[in-house]
Order: sequence, then C-alpha cells, then structure tokens
Amino acid sequence: MINQAIASLVQYAIDKGLIAEDDRVYAVNALLERMKLDSFEAPESLLDKPVNELLDVLTDDAVARGLCEDDPTLRDLFDTGLMGCLTPRPSEVRRELRRLLAEDPKKATDWYYALSGATNYIRWDRIRRNVVWKAPTEYGELDITINLTKPEKATTTGAAFKAAKAAASSYPKCLLCVENEGYAGRYNHPARQNHRVFPFVLDGEDWFLQYSPYVYYNEHCIAFSGRHYPMTVDGHSMRQLLDFVTVFPHYFMGSNADLPIVGGSIFTHAHFQGGGYTFAMAKAPIETPLVFRGFEDLEAGIVKWPMSVIRLRGADRERVARLAEKILKLWRGYTDEAAYIFAETEGVPHSTITPIARRKGADYELDLVLRNNITTEELPLGVYHPHPELHHIKKENIGLIEVMGLAVLPPRLKRELAKVAELLVSGGDLRADELTEKHADWAEELKTRYTFTAENVDEILRREVAVVFAKCLEHAGVYKRTPAGKEAFLRFVARVNEE
Repeated sequence: MINQAIASLVQYAIDKGLIAEDDRVYAVNALLERMKLDSFEAPESLLDKPVNELLDVLTDDAVARGLCEDDPTLRDLFDTGLMGCLTPRPSEVRRELRRLLAEDPKKATDWYYALSGATNYIRWDRIRRNVVWKAPTEYGELDITINLTKPEKATTTGAAFKAAKAAASSYPKCLLCVENEGYAGRYNHPARQNHRVFPFVLDGEDWFLQYSPYVYYNEHCIAFSGRHYPMTVDGHSMRQLLDFVTVFPHYFMGSNADLPIVGGSIFTHAHFQGGGYTFAMAKAPIETPLVFRGFEDLEAGIVKWPMSVIRLRGADRERVARLAEKILKLWRGYTDEAAYIFAETEGVPHSTITPIARRKGADYELDLVLRNNITTEELPLGVYHPHPELHHIKKENIGLIEVMGLAVLPPRLKRELAKVAELLVSGGDLRADELTEKHADWAEELKTRYTFTAENVDEILRREVAVVFAKCLEHAGVYKRTPAGKEAFLRFVARVNEE
C-alpha cells in the first residue's frame, strides 16, 4: 500500500506537470527519505485516489511508525513536506511566470493558480467543505460562506509539540514574508515547502503574488511587499493598487484598512488582497454623482452600498491616485460631531479608508470605503461595527472581503442554523437549546413572517442570514442611509472641495 501511494503520488506529479518523467526515480527517493524508508518496489497498479487521500495514506503510515504525531497541525506539516518533494524549484516557476506574463497576464495567473492547486498549497478538499450560497438583498446578491476550511488544533503534549514551541523564532517574521517560500514550518507557523511566489514590481518596489491556501472566492490572491514593513493606507499604497491592476487588468486589488477593528489581521507586513471575482459591491451603481473641484475630468459618486463608499473613475491613474490621496488625508483629520465622527480622541486616530481598485475597460476605478473605529462603553467593539443584536450571526470584524459583499461566517453556524431549522419546523423551544438560544429573538421574529416547512426552511434561513449580513455592513457604514446620513456625507464632500 505504501509503495502504491508513493508511486501514485509521483505519477500524479508527472501528470500535473510538477515534475518530468526523467524526475521519477529522483522523486521516489525524495519521498522515501521523507518517509524514513530505505526500500521501494514499483507496484503493479496505482491507487485511484485524489492527492489529499494519497497524502493521508502516507501520513497515516508515518503516524503509525512514530514519525509524526496524530495532531492536525503536525499532520499538515508532514504532508506539506511530502508535496515539497514534488514541487518545482522557485527558479523554474518564476522563469515560466515571467514568460507567460510577457505574453498575457491572464495566462500567467491561470498557470500559477493551477500550480498552486496541483501542489496542494490550495487545499481544495477542505475548501469544498465550506457552506456557500448567494442570496438577494436590496444591495444585490451577497455571497455567504460558513468557513469550515481551517483545521482545529488539537491539544498535543508530545515531544514534537514541545520541540516546536522551543524552536519558535522570528524567522520568517510573519506569514507574508518571502522567506516562507520553501520553509518547513513549525507548530505555530505553517509549512510552506510547496509554496512558490510570483515576483513583480509595484510603484518601483519589489512585490510578490501568492494565492490564499483557503481561498474564499475565485483566484483569491495576496500581494505582499518583498520587505517586512507595516501596512499603511496612504498615497503610495493607492498608486500601488492602481499599478497592480495595470499589470494584472483582469484582477481587482484592495487593501484592508490600517487601524484595529476596521482593519486586517496582519498589520506588520504591507499587503493587499485581490483576485478574479466580481463582488456585489463592484456591480453596485453610483446613486449620487459627485464633482470634485480640480478633478472635473474624473467621474465620481456615492455608491449604492450599505457602507459609505466614494467611487472614482478615470483613464489617468495618476489623477485618480491624487484625488484618492486628497480624500484620504482630509478624512483622517475630519471631525463632524453631529454625525458622531471623530478623527481622534485623546490622540488616538480613528479614521482611515479601505480602498479597492479595478479596471473598467480603459478606465481605472477606485472605491474608497470610509472607515472609523471609535468605540463607546455601550459599543466596546466599535460604533461602526456589527452591533450586539447581530452577533448571533456575525461578531467578527468587517474586513476587506466583507466590505465587498462576502460574509465569512464562523463554523459554529453550520450546527446552529441546522438546529434552528429543525425547531422552526417542529415548533420546538428555541430558548431551551444552547445551540439556538442566541438566535431565538431573530428566529421568533421570522416566525411572524413565514410559515416554515421542511421544504422551505433552509432557503428562508439562507436568505435571512444574508439580510442580517447586509445589516452588519450598514452598521459598519459611517454615514447611514437616511436623509440625515446623506446630508452628513455631503458635508464631508463639501469639505474636500473647500481645499
């Protein structure tokens, strides 16, 4: 069985173009070394299994022989090392990427995306476990994902865990550093032997592209600086975003905001997120046209979206970047007490922007999402954050992906919503079950509007979860979609035009 698994994995790598036929014996020997085996006999037949299952066969054997502890994190470290034996060297990957990029940027990313999946860097078997749907709202069809991909870490007291903790270091400095390429990993840092990065230049600086191992949408990619320095949203980053969509016009690219609560999870390394997907936000129209003095050549307006978005569009990317930088600088220093917008309190800054760039034909389009992270005693997680009555569905931060209209919801909801559905159909007590108690107010209100059956309950709940997510985005909007909110929004626009 082990000989079959090794031979099958090598054949898989040949079929996917990761290695050549001439590499077969070399690849078998590399896997034998990793498995601590000293003999191999070519089998008469191969295993008809996908790559993740072949890796499971080999990892199960390693666990049985004491080479690896039966812990999800340590198993990942081990099987990534196996795939590293079959992954082309960075020089080979980059040579092909540069060739394809010169020919057609989309051909380059198509090839790179396929490579990232073939090497099991993108773990498709886990991504398929996610619960994913679309649902209509007044803002268009929103994307909803219950994220089940990332494995839970078991409690391990074995020697491998103790050694990993003792070996914790500052290398690589973070998960986004280029030094992750080929890194063996440790208990608190993922293995990356099967990781290859795509080099390019943004606004005169060396950057790299990679895909997310747990993609949330088509070709979900991350662009990151070759240097480890803090993420900042400023004029330079606006130009870099517009530069990116010049190099890769078929992708969008955006940046998380650079402040806590409204920002991303990794502030220590300059990076963006993008990909080949069209979100509901990109389809949303301008509902209030704007004219910015001195930039009359650019199309601008407030977007019909639950959050507060100014869209800029024009053929001259430098002009778009200059206006975006002006809006950002003014927003960072802008206070409007009547709208409960404060630039800072006690010297702590609160305002920033989540920018998203894309191409629309020959034009550059840049969405500027106004953000503010002020808190109060009543709303310690943020005034412009999902409020407590929505936490039964979404309590986590509204980052770049959510801003654009894709909800990344916690795994607990799979079980909880299934139980809510069961009790709505049976008429059971929603408050008596720990899985459904937190959802009781919401579910009981739904009962006043729907007659639930086994046939319709799941569809209704999915639609209503999307409505809750839309409300989460409305809460995150600094200007509410009311006459008073629109008036306050236009006061800020007038302030920009005064400069």
